[in-house]
Amino acid sequence: DLAVKATQRYESARRSVATFINAASDKEIVFTKNATEGINLIAASWGRSNLGEGDVVALTMLEHHANIVPWQMLAQERGIKIRWIEVNQEGRIDLAGLPDQLKGASVFAFTAMSNVTGTINPVAEFCSAARTAGAISVVDACQHVPHMPTDVQSWAADFVTFSSHKMLGPSGLGVLWGKEEMLAAMPPFLGGGGMISTVTLDGFTAAELPAKFEAGTPPIAEAAGLEAAISYLSDLGLDNVEKHESYLTDYFLETIPAKVGDDLRLFGPTTSEARGAVFSFELKGVHAHDVSQVLNESGVCVRPGHHCAKPLMSFYNTAATARASLYVYNSEADIDALGDALVKAIEFFGAR
Repeated sequence: DLAVKATQRYESARRSVATFINAASDKEIVFTKNATEGINLIAASWGRSNLGEGDVVALTMLEHHANIVPWQMLAQERGIKIRWIEVNQEGRIDLAGLPDQLKGASVFAFTAMSNVTGTINPVAEFCSAARTAGAISVVDACQHVPHMPTDVQSWAADFVTFSSHKMLGPSGLGVLWGKEEMLAAMPPFLGGGGMISTVTLDGFTAAELPAKFEAGTPPIAEAAGLEAAISYLSDLGLDNVEKHESYLTDYFLETIPAKVGDDLRLFGPTTSEARGAVFSFELKGVHAHDVSQVLNESGVCVRPGHHCAKPLMSFYNTAATARASLYVYNSEADIDALGDALVKAIEFFGAR
């Protein structure tokens, strides 16, 4: 009975995810250990089956390492070429110039929302541009799915990945969504128990979707936790989550630069219409790790580092930034506390 109940909870979570992102079928939902594994699965399974010497994978300068390194590994193995699509100083991509940059590409892999600049990309338009160029679209939606409504069918994407821990669920679980016909045509990524229909001394036959891509003991507890998070966010309403974050973004942009002054360098778009509520910044003459340590003493949590986006850090000519992230549990008071703590940091380091 317990095994049956566990299986039912696991598959119930799959159905909840499918509904949450408007997938056409729960067969299109593959559970992975994180979004990084999901992109590795695409690159290793679809990529090895469809890409060869000279084929082009287009990536934006906004990408997380999870959407860079798997393609670079494939480039080393298969001789494919990486083409970089640049951004402007606000972290935006020129939509008008995108068709020319995608000419001859086989894959366009991009983030729906940057984890550094907060830039929100027009996903449907990007997917359309990829399709026109004859390329498939791979969307890193880790920063999108928790913060605003996501409709993979409306996007007309080919693959989408995201992670549980960024949407109030447990860590150790990611989601790969792919069009059923594409997933069905791809070979398994990992081998072992659970992903087979049969095994003989001479070989194996893979299971049907989505089991084909879920080798080994499944993340049953994690999936149940993700379903609980989806239920919570659904009760809040993703439209309401988006409105709340948009309000906080406006409040942040209105108050923090004014309070901190010219010693603050804020990265990304300057309006809430073009960005989400994640803010990377640096203080003049102070390393991000030092900034975060002083802010921590005021009870303000930020993340210092390169945020797994070293190419973007190089573009901005900085080694690291501090990053403040706002979500459903934050309010204006948290932003005010950050501003006060930043003023204290400037006074402490004598940046003024």
